[in-house]
Amino acid sequence: MNVTVRFLRPFARLMVPFTPHGKRRNLYSTILQRYMSSKVPSLSCYNKDSKSPLKQLELDGWKTTMKSSIQEDGVSVVSDKDEDTLTATREMIEMRRLLGAEVPEHITEEELKTLSECPSKSAQKKYLRFLYSKEKMKKAKQLKKEMRAEAREEAKKAKLLETTTAEQQDFMFLRLWDRQINIAMGWKGVQAMQFGQPLVFDMDYENYMKRVELQNAVSQLLESEGWNRRDVDPFHIYFCNLKTESAYHRELVKRYSEKWDKLLLTATEKSPIDLFPKDSIIYLTADSPNIMTTFKHDKIYIIGSFVDKNAQTGISLAKAKRLNLATERLPLDKYLQWDLGSKNLTLDQMIRILLCMKNTGNWEEALKFVPKRKHTGYLEIPQHSKVVSKLKKPMTSSFPKGSLNVRTRKR
Repeated sequence: MNVTVRFLRPFARLMVPFTPHGKRRNLYSTILQRYMSSKVPSLSCYNKDSKSPLKQLELDGWKTTMKSSIQEDGVSVVSDKDEDTLTATREMIEMRRLLGAEVPEHITEEELKTLSECPSKSAQKKYLRFLYSKEKMKKAKQLKKEMRAEAREEAKKAKLLETTTAEQQDFMFLRLWDRQINIAMGWKGVQAMQFGQPLVFDMDYENYMKRVELQNAVSQLLESEGWNRRDVDPFHIYFCNLKTESAYHRELVKRYSEKWDKLLLTATEKSPIDLFPKDSIIYLTADSPNIMTTFKHDKIYIIGSFVDKNAQTGISLAKAKRLNLATERLPLDKYLQWDLGSKNLTLDQMIRILLCMKNTGNWEEALKFVPKRKHTGYLEIPQHSKVVSKLKKPMTSSFPKGSLNVRTRKR
């Protein structure tokens, strides 16, 4: 059939102009039908007698194939749109950079996508200004860091140039002297653990602090341990209520790493009242109504390991009252003209004050470790006591002894 159609097709084209107008339409339709039938593949009908089975059309597979192709086309269209948007955003950034606007030099894909999703041009300008200021601050920090590193290197070179040949020859002995100092400090720490006065850091406040505050508290504890180790007569430091795998414990182990197990201090999960008698414990808190007058060498002082930037007053005092412990606070108002800030000191400042009081017993010498930004100077204690005595002095009458007013007052 296909052969006949192909054979008659040129003759049909020649015969069409010579056919009448009424039959020409029918001739067009018949030729078109035959041509289309030649293009459509013939489907073999099912014959019961034929031995070959019927080839069924896999309609489900065809549908899934078409759907997948449509989805791929849609994804490609969306991706093309996103690429066009990002390209336009990049061009806009380059244009603003050429115009001298505040535009960051480097921008990530996420920031570029966020910029392209801004609802208006003003929002895009604000976001670009924010990225520019952020990048500028980062560059300034990096520059400052590099300048500090260069300054350190120059200082090292200057020291090496200033040293004479004799000092360079004695450099090995200086290193040996440092090693001997470390050994001596270790012996002092061992003696403090055996015979020294205990000083307790209460670690039961991690639930009252944020993560940043807890990290600051651990940094202050490291400073406190260092100042105590370098002192002439160090304390025997206790870390009480230090639960294993707690936030405090994890941060301390992270900071000290392998030196944590070699520290000359006592870390325990027990409470101070389980280790010492209650009548020998004094809890130091800034909220206590009792002022510390002298340092007592036969008492165990407790310092709460608590860094509080939100001014949560009364927490350590409430705990001391629950445990029925004596409380005291430093005499800051008695010796210092307090100006700004709260009267809460850091942990390293507290231990330095206590070490100085333990060695000297002089409050004016010990309170030098209070930051000068918080007070305007020391009070003159003799004049202060004179003023207090004048205020407490009873009023005397200006009448003579033999006057009537005195007699009637005696009656």
